[in-house]
Amino acid sequence: MNVLVIGSGGREHALVWKIAQSPMVRSLWCAPGNAGIAAERLATNGELVQCAPIGAEDLPSLLSFAQEKRIDLTVVGPDNPLALGVVDLFQEHGLRIWGPNRQAAQFESSKVFAQQFMERHCIPTMRSGAFADATEAREFAAELGGRCAVKADGLALGKGVLICRNPAEANQAIDEILVGKAFGKAGERVLIQELIEGMEVSLHFLCDGTTAKLFPSSQDHKRALDGDEGLNTGGMGTYSPAPFLTDQQFQEIADSVIQPWLKGCREEGIDYRGILYPGVMLTKDGPKVLEFNSRFGDPETQVYLPRLKSDLVGLLLASVEGRLGETTIEWSSEACVCVVMASGGYPGGYAKGIPINGLEETDRLPQTKVFHAGTATREHSVVTNGGRVLGVTCWANTLQAARDAAYSAAEKIRFDGAHFRRDIAAKALQPIRKN
Repeated sequence: MNVLVIGSGGREHALVWKIAQSPMVRSLWCAPGNAGIAAERLATNGELVQCAPIGAEDLPSLLSFAQEKRIDLTVVGPDNPLALGVVDLFQEHGLRIWGPNRQAAQFESSKVFAQQFMERHCIPTMRSGAFADATEAREFAAELGGRCAVKADGLALGKGVLICRNPAEANQAIDEILVGKAFGKAGERVLIQELIEGMEVSLHFLCDGTTAKLFPSSQDHKRALDGDEGLNTGGMGTYSPAPFLTDQQFQEIADSVIQPWLKGCREEGIDYRGILYPGVMLTKDGPKVLEFNSRFGDPETQVYLPRLKSDLVGLLLASVEGRLGETTIEWSSEACVCVVMASGGYPGGYAKGIPINGLEETDRLPQTKVFHAGTATREHSVVTNGGRVLGVTCWANTLQAARDAAYSAAEKIRFDGAHFRRDIAAKALQPIRKN
């Protein structure tokens, strides 16, 4: 098969890395890719993965490239091309592509749509309201005592969520999005949700329109700084599995979300084929869905795929072709931890083009993979090219061993301004240490 992956981040590097291991793949491209992706080789013939300089949102050029290269399967990584309708476009031209169509991608491209869908179909969630008028939004936030999450309705690169603890913070967030247009068109409406407390977990389901297969548990770390302080980011690290849930508890949480979601999709004629990724808060009143994502989480992908024993390409084809009910997904029992190394200043402004040292040393470490997110090649050297730069990922028999290995590997990598959280997976290990 000839395969094309769309995207350029750590999630896409993980997808490329796993797809390259498939015996079904003879040629693999990534558009636009990054420095790490360009260094991957296929297991079948040793050929390098080829990066095509086409932006993930340049749908006409992506279509032309797929037609020219006779691509048998296109895999969409990021959310923006899904929201723009890349799946619909490819399907209209008879090309096989994995990911939800534009209608189905609304679960992520519109937080208001997703929230109202949950309310229509009794999916556990929190009290909320949608507003285009700042005065009405402030009044609703006041009803919540200012303790709320103010979210831009559309896609905002994982940064469109502002957590507020009092009325002043809520009013400032509302003004920033609706009046100041901090997120442009994505912020033409805001969704305001009551603030709830508990442990957050990531669910991932592989879907084929009628069947949903559950991935193992994982937990992301969204805030930029240790102790869940600082601004929201696209993710500063993650681990899998989450040991504070038994398999039965995790399945029960998943069922409380996926069963009414599947029923709702059937009733509303939504044909969802791809990954559904609900973020869930475990509260004293039970699990509640914070929001939906219509693609793999990043960096969750970087801990799922090292644990995946099944052929990823076969699973993606089953998802596209409606055959998931016939498949099983095999997972390693090992734990996996990913520590994201970011540019200085992220998630605010940051410099690019800074040389990265130590990658050759980490490449030689056992059960370690450094996934590139914001990197590029300059004069045969790897340099920074984004906010989140690398996902240092390790797997081992225990979560503690995987965590220790990930931090040891991260310490070997150096670039000016580099920063990373020092508490990835700490929540999972604290109760273990007390026993």
